[in-house]
Amino acid sequence: MDADQEKDLQKFLKNVDEISNLIQEMNSDDPVVQQKAVLETEKRLLLMEEDQEEDECRTTLNKTMISPPQTAMKSAEEINSEAFLASVEKDAKERAKRRRENKVLADALKEKGNEAFAEGNYETAILYYSEGLEKLKDMKVLYTNRAQAYMKLEDYEKALVDCEWALKCDEKCTKAYFHMGKANLALKNYSVSRECYKKILEINPKLQTQVKDYLNQVDLQEKADLQEKEAHELLDLGKNTAVTTKNLLETLSKPDQIPLFYAGGIEILTEMIKECTEQTLFRTHNGFSIISDNEVIRRCFSTAGKDAVEEMVCVSVLKLWQAACSENEENQRVLVMHHDRARLLDALLSSKVLAIRQQSLALLLQLAQTESGRSLIISHLDLTRLLEALVSFLDFSDKEANTAMGLFTDLALEERFQVWFQANLPGVLPALIGVLARCEEDVDLFREVIYTLLGLMMNLCLQAPFVSEVWAVEVSRRCLSLLNSQDGGILTRAAGVLSRTLSSSLKIVEEALRAGVVKKMMKFLKTGGETASRFAIKILAICTNSYHEAREEVIRLDKKLSIMMKLLSSEDEILVGNAALCLGNCMEVPNVASSLLKTDLLQVLLKLAGSDTQKTAVQVNAGIALGKLCTAEPRDRLPLHVLCLSLNKWRNGQQGSHVHAGENSGEAETQNSTSRSPVCCSTEKASWPRNCQLHDEMHQ
Repeated sequence: MDADQEKDLQKFLKNVDEISNLIQEMNSDDPVVQQKAVLETEKRLLLMEEDQEEDECRTTLNKTMISPPQTAMKSAEEINSEAFLASVEKDAKERAKRRRENKVLADALKEKGNEAFAEGNYETAILYYSEGLEKLKDMKVLYTNRAQAYMKLEDYEKALVDCEWALKCDEKCTKAYFHMGKANLALKNYSVSRECYKKILEINPKLQTQVKDYLNQVDLQEKADLQEKEAHELLDLGKNTAVTTKNLLETLSKPDQIPLFYAGGIEILTEMIKECTEQTLFRTHNGFSIISDNEVIRRCFSTAGKDAVEEMVCVSVLKLWQAACSENEENQRVLVMHHDRARLLDALLSSKVLAIRQQSLALLLQLAQTESGRSLIISHLDLTRLLEALVSFLDFSDKEANTAMGLFTDLALEERFQVWFQANLPGVLPALIGVLARCEEDVDLFREVIYTLLGLMMNLCLQAPFVSEVWAVEVSRRCLSLLNSQDGGILTRAAGVLSRTLSSSLKIVEEALRAGVVKKMMKFLKTGGETASRFAIKILAICTNSYHEAREEVIRLDKKLSIMMKLLSSEDEILVGNAALCLGNCMEVPNVASSLLKTDLLQVLLKLAGSDTQKTAVQVNAGIALGKLCTAEPRDRLPLHVLCLSLNKWRNGQQGSHVHAGENSGEAETQNSTSRSPVCCSTEKASWPRNCQLHDEMHQ
């Protein structure tokens, strides 16, 4: 056997070994191993086809040079090798075809399973998911969906097994880790549950908020578990209050008693519940259900015109729930997450009976003191109805009004509430505008309420524009009215909201000018802080961009425009960009541009137009103001040689960019080469756009 034949034989034997291993892996029970083997086989076949093409390209046939040994038939080994590889190729293609067919079937079965799951037929859903896995063993979504169905049936062990299989298919499957965390939580494997949730954060840091909620659930349930253990130990030891709590609950569970019987028993029970032990026993002995499911008590709550006894029953129940939920997050969860009790709390806030309304408000305010309590309110109560009820409290005593708005303030701190608020803005804006109108009647009394509302509106304005011009106009009017306040905090926040809503309508800009907004904003610039100045300069930019009267009033109040020019030296790009826009607008007032030529404004604008700012609007607005300065007054137009001298003077202090002011577009074009000469503005008067760029203020 010559060297080439020996080499071919060794290559063949190596191929046989590798292919044998691939066949074993394709027959593996592990779907992941099986899939990798299929892919590797297909890869090998592609390489074989390439090698074969190369061999054909390298081979030439010369019949006169063929020796007798070369005319011999291919060796048995070569024939077997080719036949074997052809068989593997055919098998791989068949497998790929079957996989495509099985994928279609598995997807269809998944959809059927999802439909059954949505209808609450969890056993049926499991059957569909299982049938789908028979078609395609490495389809991770079938494992996670089946795990979820198993958890609905409280079969947590099987759910964990399915999650492990899903992770074999995809080691970064966050849904599998979520279900594993939930299943381990149900099995009271708290440390394991935490690790599962933390793994989600490692895979996707953007899910930090959700993971935080999951981890809080683990902490709360572990804490509740310890409380229950301690409470039952004290009950077994015969602690007086523990035993009494249990006995009272057994007494109250008697059906068909008169309302006074229940009212008296509930009041005694309320007095007994002073510590965590009694609160826990109340929960573990179905205290919430005993009360809320009692037919007599339910009738007392549902009766429209309540008599004194029915009112007493309702008030006593609300006080009992306050005692049971005070600083007990698990009891709060049990109370609010029950659908009927959540609906009852919504309704009681709008009760015609003052005492019931007061106690309902006190209960919700108690819940809102903790992050988990606020989350429960936002997740399970009707927030639109709740907000309307809170607004209605403004028509009652000062104490009730402040309590109601205190609850609103607590909820407004939560990101979830802000998300809900923005999504439901059309429905809640009328109520909020009503609150602002009511609060304006007594600013000192409702100062904190106004702070909260304006802050919330400001956050909403920063995230998205108002839903309609009508509401933007109404909000602007309320803010214009609040600019008469003597409270600096209210003034700043009102100006902040106004700076975002004012541009929605020329009509409201006209109203703002008549209300003296220019004078007020100029005062802000003279005496206000950085935040107030941001809002003020943007309002002035909007007004001067729309009305000549506003430009004239700015000039009258700041004859040399020294206030505006001072803002150009600020390190705050928001102030600088809007100040440049406002200056450019004011240059359209006759004789203003010529008076500014005697200042160093030209050099300042040149520097800004060519600066490397993060906000391009600074460059654009400075370039536009520069063009107006040079071309606004035909008879006092800046001589070309003066402008060139100014450009060269500025250039000598720079290393990099020069600015060319666009003649018609108002755009500032930056050249990053020092080899070019400065270009002067056109001697023809430019037509400058009115839609110069406004800076948006950042979140405060």
